[in-house]
Amino acid sequence: MVRGTWRNWAGNVTAAPARVHRPRSVDDVVAAVRAAAADGGTLRPRGSGHSFTPLAATDSHALDLRHWTGVESLDTTTGRVRVRAGTTLRALNASLHAHGLAMANLGDIDAQTIAGAVGTGTHGTGTRVGGLATQVVGLDLVLADGTTVHGDAGEHPELFAAARVGLGALGVVTHVELQCVPAFTLHAVERPEPLDDVVAGLDGLFDEADHVEFYWFPYGAQALVKRHRRTPDPPPPLHPVRRFVEFDLVENAAFGTLCRVGRAVPRTAVPLGRVASSVLSTREYGDQSPRVFTTRRRVRFVESEWAVPRERLAGVLDELRALVPRLEHPVLFPVEVRAAPADDVWLSTAHGRDTAYVAIHQYVGAPREEYFAAFGAVAAAAGGRPHWGKVHHLDADALRERYPRFEDFRRVRRDVDPGGLFTNAHLERVLGPV
Repeated sequence: MVRGTWRNWAGNVTAAPARVHRPRSVDDVVAAVRAAAADGGTLRPRGSGHSFTPLAATDSHALDLRHWTGVESLDTTTGRVRVRAGTTLRALNASLHAHGLAMANLGDIDAQTIAGAVGTGTHGTGTRVGGLATQVVGLDLVLADGTTVHGDAGEHPELFAAARVGLGALGVVTHVELQCVPAFTLHAVERPEPLDDVVAGLDGLFDEADHVEFYWFPYGAQALVKRHRRTPDPPPPLHPVRRFVEFDLVENAAFGTLCRVGRAVPRTAVPLGRVASSVLSTREYGDQSPRVFTTRRRVRFVESEWAVPRERLAGVLDELRALVPRLEHPVLFPVEVRAAPADDVWLSTAHGRDTAYVAIHQYVGAPREEYFAAFGAVAAAAGGRPHWGKVHHLDADALRERYPRFEDFRRVRRDVDPGGLFTNAHLERVLGPV
């Protein structure tokens, strides 16, 4: 809290809640829910602030879970893990590794809380392993009436189906139960390749390794393709000096300088983007999965990401490549492309279809509205579903057409929160009124 104002990580969302609760127990969460209800207000839970949308914003009651952390139980035989909702992915990964376990897949940022990451549909890449919500086997929630409930495939199955990607709209998640896997190592091969070749080979690209993604600087001709294979016998990790140089100096310090220059002097952005693309280097190394999946992001940005049917990806990228040179304001950040298999989670962006993800970014403080709107129109026309935690323009009427279980989610929401205790203006826009 700074002078009563909360800001998300990117700084593009601010809020000034009337009251902030910092629970240290489930009873404290129940008390916060009842206090908000007694005031005739609303309550929004918040995690690490890594959503770029106002999901957590409120001028009423906020629930800050920073003190509600830790692994409560862990079974190394079954891989079942029960963790408190405010635990960051970074802390969870460390605890799992200490016991020989790991998440089956991760995104590339580990600063989020487990409840926030799951509840907004966070995902990694790989055609055989889904997003974080697919690894959830149980959830505990505090509902609007102050009661606690457990949901899983056998107990309150519809609430569980909705709450796996629940946007904090159904209640306060207090515990997440995960199906983890034995700890594994990855063999990483990351190298620049001509973007034209990458796009031409999209049909088979994502099946070339267990986890594949690529980055493209919009004004460059090269893409950085990352292929990560699971193996019990990987090559050595990057030398600490090289890891520091590449991840801390090049990908954070030097890149941050490039972004600041491009924002201050926009005419330099295109040549700087070409330079950034031309200096991409090859690296091959092995390491424990969280150290390969995740990286520290110190250069701040705002992001919009769309999930499109995988068969539409090439056309979407062609249109994106065509629109970028026409923008009035230059793009300072690379585009990220990933993939995921179809799943059955009601509000998952990969629900019912094999999916490709295209994420666009802009450096904080640089103009982004034209870029995000133009690409949003392209992705939406291709049947895209926007990431729930990232900037997009769709409302409930448009989203209803993109999710077969949208109305089922709304029905469960009405059942557990008929008075709209857990709503805010953003949820009213993307889910509609309770």
